[in-house]
Amino acid sequence: MSATAFTTNLSELLTLNEVRNTLVSYLKQLKSDCGTLRREQVVIILGQWYHPLHYFPTFLSRLISVSPNVETQTFISRILWEELGEGDPRAAHEKIYIETILEGGFTRSQVAEAEPLEATRRLVEGYEQASGDGLSGLGFLYGTEVVDLPMVATIGELMRRCTGKRNLPWVNIHVAQEPGHVESAEETLKPSFDMQEQQHVIKNAERMWELWIDFFKSIRKEILN
Repeated sequence: MSATAFTTNLSELLTLNEVRNTLVSYLKQLKSDCGTLRREQVVIILGQWYHPLHYFPTFLSRLISVSPNVETQTFISRILWEELGEGDPRAAHEKIYIETILEGGFTRSQVAEAEPLEATRRLVEGYEQASGDGLSGLGFLYGTEVVDLPMVATIGELMRRCTGKRNLPWVNIHVAQEPGHVESAEETLKPSFDMQEQQHVIKNAERMWELWIDFFKSIRKEILN
């Protein structure tokens, strides 16, 4: 089977995966259940999201270091370059996130210094562990990029309902860059993987989605119960 055939099958399997779709469905239900939250509830969401957002560039850097070829390293580097501001640290996603928080009337300490919930801690640890192995890391990378926009959109919508602000720069930059991130992640799947390697990638993508489901369930319990 050709490399292209493997790529098509693998990317389609990941995109249509049942666990991924469970996460997307849960995000839709979360928006419906939460309605308009109070500021003290929204800040819990924002503070927990900060932790994986903060770690993601480190995950990408570690994954580059264990990737087996220049092509894969290049495509991951493209994502990392955008995450870190395309050469301008002021445009890094974390910086824009904090600025969006401040414009919404929250403080930096409320978000960047929030104590992680146990599910949040496990999520970040999952990214750290996956970045020690090339195939595991690719599962986490592609799995992230095909759900990132729905996750960002969910948090952005809850923040809009609370603050009344319609223009959220942190959400805007994801909308602008996410198609390119998905394309770059797809390129990392183009090498010819055998069936065992494919299953390893899929297994790790599923593990990542399960960690994100636990993350959002933990937040829901924290803010609604």
